[in-house]
Amino acid sequence: MILTQTLSRRHVLAGLLLSTALAPNLPAAQTAAPTETPFSFEDLKREMKTRAALPDTPPALLDTFLDELSYDDYRNIYFRPEAARLMQPVTRFRLEAFHPGWLYKKPVKIHEIVDGVARPLTFSTKDFEYRNEVAEKLPEAPSLPGVAGVKINTPFNTAEKYDELITFLGASYFRALGAGNSYGLSARGLAVNTWRSGPEEFPRFSAFWIQRPTPEDSAIEVYAALDSASVTGAYRFVIAPGADTVIDVEAELYFRETVPHLGLAPLTSMFYFAEHSERRFDDFRPQVHDSDLLRMVRTSGDVLVRPLNNPPRVSNSFFADDEIIEFGLVQRDRSYEAYQDAGAQYHDRPSVMIDRVGDWGPGKIRLIEIPAKLEIDDNIVLLWVPDEAPQAGETRNYRYRMHWGALPADGNGELAYVYSTRTGVGGASGVPVENPNLRKFVIDFQGGTLGGLNPEAQVIPVVTASAGEISNPVLHKIDDADQRWRLFFDVDGQDAELIELVAHVADQERKLSEVWLFQWVREVTAGSEN
Repeated sequence: MILTQTLSRRHVLAGLLLSTALAPNLPAAQTAAPTETPFSFEDLKREMKTRAALPDTPPALLDTFLDELSYDDYRNIYFRPEAARLMQPVTRFRLEAFHPGWLYKKPVKIHEIVDGVARPLTFSTKDFEYRNEVAEKLPEAPSLPGVAGVKINTPFNTAEKYDELITFLGASYFRALGAGNSYGLSARGLAVNTWRSGPEEFPRFSAFWIQRPTPEDSAIEVYAALDSASVTGAYRFVIAPGADTVIDVEAELYFRETVPHLGLAPLTSMFYFAEHSERRFDDFRPQVHDSDLLRMVRTSGDVLVRPLNNPPRVSNSFFADDEIIEFGLVQRDRSYEAYQDAGAQYHDRPSVMIDRVGDWGPGKIRLIEIPAKLEIDDNIVLLWVPDEAPQAGETRNYRYRMHWGALPADGNGELAYVYSTRTGVGGASGVPVENPNLRKFVIDFQGGTLGGLNPEAQVIPVVTASAGEISNPVLHKIDDADQRWRLFFDVDGQDAELIELVAHVADQERKLSEVWLFQWVREVTAGSEN
């Protein structure tokens, strides 16, 4: 299904984050809570359930010098590493804070849990370094009502340096890293009415509780309160750093109102262009994206991959497949040469795969692709949508496991993986185009059982299209050393504005490759080339 909307998602996010409340939304009777309080996940669930019976009342905007911080001011404020928390006793984890101000004008309260008791973690201007002009704006006795968010560091790249592991900042957004990664796509705690008719609602993490780790702990536990106009939630994150960082998430949601379109385990990324793109702009780099594939795994072992697009209009894809138990956004190209960008380091961006845990009930995976004019536009959204909309007064519990890291394709597995996708003008190369609706698709499959077969093996390309006409499918082995096979075919799009393509390689008994999916969104203009 294709939806046409003109508003850039980047503008929507920017506008909403400017006004997003990031402070605890406690009822008035609870604002004078004691300094130390018993804490458990069950306690947090009960509090959030009680809160759901009351209207959402975000706190007022800051009224200090923080209101006036500009972008340039904000980027000149640094947290002092020596002020990191969770350092006593010495552990694998250190916690730093983000200064309030600029986009983040409403504070988050942070707590530390020790022996089942929660104590506030307070931060002051002494924990930050104010450089250049912003130092001159600092009042004589400034105070911080809270912080904008938190960052947890751990030495999982080298033993000598505490590297960034995970950041919680803005609404319910968070980002994590595996070893050797640089920040790319983001996750959210929850999405409400994303790209539907009417405004999108952005739930916020309003407070955090961090379990103080022991020196022996290899994982750290973070709890969060989620608030929004239509829902509250109690969240638990168990974060284990490594080559692939694993995050176990449990979310218990309490609905103030009926939510027509709930998005679970949401991911937000950027796709500008790649080898398969019909490029509408010039750029010296061969690819620019944080993620290039949607990847889904069925209980049968089938793997579905769909190259992402930067479409000419907003595109929605739904995958209603009860057998899909894993899904996520993948950055498959891992060489610098694939991007030629020494600054952005797109080849190091993490992939994220999500394993559903327990019974989520019937639902579907939704992929939203939004036109991006610049590479700063977050134009890809992935989420899981339950078929039954939650009703006011209802409670739901969801658990899932997230894998953040390079997550390289397994060339030694049974299935050959999609190594690359390319597209171009259809027909024979080097001759004038006779049919402007004809387009060529070229898919390289690498590794697996297929990769080890000789070039004369009896393997079959299986290609289908939802519209138009497929012609000249050819499959051959192109590189014995890399165990790579190439499938190419032409599609006559005729007058279709959208064509869904599916392809894989098989023998007489089974699939030998991942299943390649592609959505060809066409700008059909009479008498013009596509």
